[in-house]
Amino acid sequence: MPFGIGPLELIIVLVIVLVIFGPKRLPGLGRSLGTGIREFKDSISGKDEAGPKQEKSPDPERIEPTADPAAPPGEGGTEAAEKQVFGGERRG
Repeated sequence: MPFGIGPLELIIVLVIVLVIFGPKRLPGLGRSLGTGIREFKDSISGKDEAGPKQEKSPDPERIEPTADPAAPPGEGGTEAAEKQVFGGERRG
């Protein structure tokens, strides 16, 4: 076995991991460990995912303006956001 770890030591380590994390969390732990190793290997080899898993940037028309944190308390948050987005007073 690699690193001088025999089957008995491997079984002992697996039993300790099972006792620490429990049977309910063990599948999720293995899944996240596998995903992390796969991402690490892909980043080392230089592979870029161009598939459907790649997240799209948000649609600029669907982004709602946020309130200006520096706005005075009496001024409405929506009005401050409109001033920030439209650059001044909005007519209409």
